[in-house]
Amino acid sequence: MPNRNHTTAASTTEEAAFRTYPSKLFVETTTHCNLLCPMCVKQAADSKVIEGDLRQETFAALEPAFPYLEALVLNGIGEPLMHPHLLEWIARARQRMPDSAWIGFQSNGLLLDQQTALALVDAGLDRICLSVDGVSPDTFSKVREGESLSDMDRAFAVLAEARRARPKGRLKVGSEFVTMRENLHQLPDTVRWVAERGADFFIVSQALPYDPSGVQQTTYHNASEAAVALFDKWKQKMAKMGLDIYSYDYMAWERERVLKNLVDPRIREVNAMVTEMRAEARKLDIFMDVMQLLKRDTALQTEVEHVYEEAQRVADEMGIELKLPVTVPLADRKCDFVTGGSAFISWYGGVHPCYFLWHQYRCYINDWDRLVKVKEFGRLDERPLLDIWNDEEFTTFRRNVVEFDYPYCTNCCVAPCDLVQEEDFLHDCFAGSESCGSCQWAMGLLQCLQ
Repeated sequence: MPNRNHTTAASTTEEAAFRTYPSKLFVETTTHCNLLCPMCVKQAADSKVIEGDLRQETFAALEPAFPYLEALVLNGIGEPLMHPHLLEWIARARQRMPDSAWIGFQSNGLLLDQQTALALVDAGLDRICLSVDGVSPDTFSKVREGESLSDMDRAFAVLAEARRARPKGRLKVGSEFVTMRENLHQLPDTVRWVAERGADFFIVSQALPYDPSGVQQTTYHNASEAAVALFDKWKQKMAKMGLDIYSYDYMAWERERVLKNLVDPRIREVNAMVTEMRAEARKLDIFMDVMQLLKRDTALQTEVEHVYEEAQRVADEMGIELKLPVTVPLADRKCDFVTGGSAFISWYGGVHPCYFLWHQYRCYINDWDRLVKVKEFGRLDERPLLDIWNDEEFTTFRRNVVEFDYPYCTNCCVAPCDLVQEEDFLHDCFAGSESCGSCQWAMGLLQCLQ
């Protein structure tokens, strides 16, 4: 038996990213799934997710890290409940992990029955997070293709019964909701629906679009809070002078030069002030894409903020923990995965740094697409996990990401540049070798069980 009083990572002052062991492991038990959701990365263009299951030998290779863990998250692309050894692995991990550490996974809940729910509690599972993207049956079935709201109702019911049958169990039940325009207004009702069925926590994430149609469903703009604040300051300054920033015409000088067309003096004045605004942004080290800011849907942002406020009110009323994403991307970005000391393990034993660089896929940011490739530091069938974690390449990667000295690519007026769009990414315009400049997890937009 391990020492259950082992000093956990949370009890030290050392920064998790630089310990000699990972504090969190995200382990992809399988890439198989019993659903075919259109919003899944497996359906993304250029996705190279191969279907497979984690082997016993690979799980065993992780066990030396268990006494040091704060969390073990047993999911990746697939449905964890499809793996035949899931219950065994939860029990094994629970025996070796500190008592304060937690084990959890996200699930679509289709395979949950009373026997499985009881077995999960008995194995020592701490958290299960069910995907619920609305309480309108039509919306739910559209987003979670192949599943109905009644399936989710049954999943909550068997989990509630298992917790009643095992009052000393550790299990907390939660839900995840991905915000899109088609389900945005269902969020408060969904918070109430899952709370009434015994949920303890509720995680809300913005959507990462994998195709152009998905861009139309997003409920956020990629301009950072710093860029928005500066833009709004100058918009108000111009308004006091009787000028409208939205009359900015970036081609005015060209028409005057080539076509000899006279430009309205007021537009010329707006253009001059926009130039001053850009100069201030440079002075403050704020990335600012003026053309994107001019297209920003401020009414949508206000609408989303109101819905989130109502969802929080419902959560407070129902006594459920609610974790909301930002509605405007953070200016001061950071990677919670890397700073939290996380390592991600693919089903085949590859070791990776984060969700963003776990698999290959194509996603859309603003109006440009981005091919994201896998970042792998080694494989468990070739080297031990702690050797991979402590090697120079992975250590340097973590050090650089903690500093997060990267361009704000989603706010850049020349994006997408050749450096970012290069299929085999080498470096960005700051000479950083990590492709983190457009990561939307770091902006506070995307959230997950972690």
